[in-house]
Amino acid sequence: MNRLALAAPILLALVGCTQNETDSPPAQPSHVLSDADKAALLASLPAPYNAGDLENGRRAFARCRACHTIGEGGADMTGPNLHGVFGRKVGERPRYNYSNALREADFTWDAEKLDHWLQNPRTYLPGNKMSFPGLPDAADRRDVIAFLKVETGYQPAPSPTPAS
Repeated sequence: MNRLALAAPILLALVGCTQNETDSPPAQPSHVLSDADKAALLASLPAPYNAGDLENGRRAFARCRACHTIGEGGADMTGPNLHGVFGRKVGERPRYNYSNALREADFTWDAEKLDHWLQNPRTYLPGNKMSFPGLPDAADRRDVIAFLKVETGYQPAPSPTPAS
């Protein structure tokens, strides 16, 4: 067999994988929010989170990325993945090895609890294994919480339907 005959299937496969510049870009997955969707979700949050600065929240959360992922299906690292954290009982992310302090705690994550946690995790729940010293600035905590609500699958409670 000559070299061209051997190379032909490989070349055909590579040509099939290229995309013509005129082709439309691949659609984003349905779970990825557009900027307009993010703005609408931010506006729907209760005060003070509806006034959060998502860009500052993203920057402040950069300190957390060494230990946490936020995307749906993201890996647990030193800390658990935070997708779906709001409304989840503390210490109940499947397959994550929580400290005894978190496994034995009895509350559900909400913005208020996360705000206190982020201020100083060591004093909020003594005995936990999180080494992060906290975010002392209230605006940074507000912005991180708003960012997490927008980026981790948070769904606001539906508005009550008025009786007819």
